[in-house]
Amino acid sequence: MAHSGELERLAELFDAAPLAVLTGAGISTDSGIPDYRGAGTPPRTPMSIAQFMSDPAYRRRFWAGARVGSMRSSGVTPNAGHLALARFETAGLTNGVITQNVDNLHRRAGSRSVVELHGNGSVIRCTENDHRFTRDQVLGWFDRLNPGFAVRNAGAEIAPDGDALVSETDTVETPSCPECGSILRPDVVYFGELVPRPVFETAEALVAAAGGLLLIGTSLAVNTGIRLVHRAQLRGIPIAVINRGPTAIDARESVTVRIEGGAAETLEGLEGLLR
Repeated sequence: MAHSGELERLAELFDAAPLAVLTGAGISTDSGIPDYRGAGTPPRTPMSIAQFMSDPAYRRRFWAGARVGSMRSSGVTPNAGHLALARFETAGLTNGVITQNVDNLHRRAGSRSVVELHGNGSVIRCTENDHRFTRDQVLGWFDRLNPGFAVRNAGAEIAPDGDALVSETDTVETPSCPECGSILRPDVVYFGELVPRPVFETAEALVAAAGGLLLIGTSLAVNTGIRLVHRAQLRGIPIAVINRGPTAIDARESVTVRIEGGAAETLEGLEGLLR
């Protein structure tokens, strides 16, 4: 838990409310979602969009992992940190959440203004005509194509993205768009893709309208987050950081408050001071 003095300094930044908020994987670890870059996590090689689109073997591996992983992720719910941020927005203390996560937990917690930099993994779209479906719908189609597969592989290791590391996928049949037959993909930004310009511009607008920027659970290893920090620095607004482990901006003079700690417990403590 953060020292009371650190929390008090963070609470003082809300005198310039509303603050903009940028979140990363660290806010969702308290919901049981593993972190790609947290301390002690093994190195991973994520699937690129080129691999997914060009090689059926990668698509088989993806959908098999998504289906098996869904059996364990079905109980994942927003944690105290997500809920606190939703209440901050309702109270006018923040103007919304910019998130690098694709887990949909901010929306489920009640946040209304959510900018999903990397998309939303609960939405599936086809690559030809942008037909859209829910993830649950598509996984249901997977089950009809591959009866019993999920149960047989239920013990597979879960990766940091929430999908399972399933090895026997050579016979897997992958679902396709029922409207046009094209490849289905999650509506997320894969490695090898860029954040869509309109999405980044919406995030920029939140920072431009804010009296400060609060970074939560992100090491800022992704360039998009750094660009938003740069926008805040150019405006001269205060920047606060809540994170377990180092971030890319810890040494910068523009960081007004730096709290080493978990997102959920820190935001709960902060909420108590702001009441």
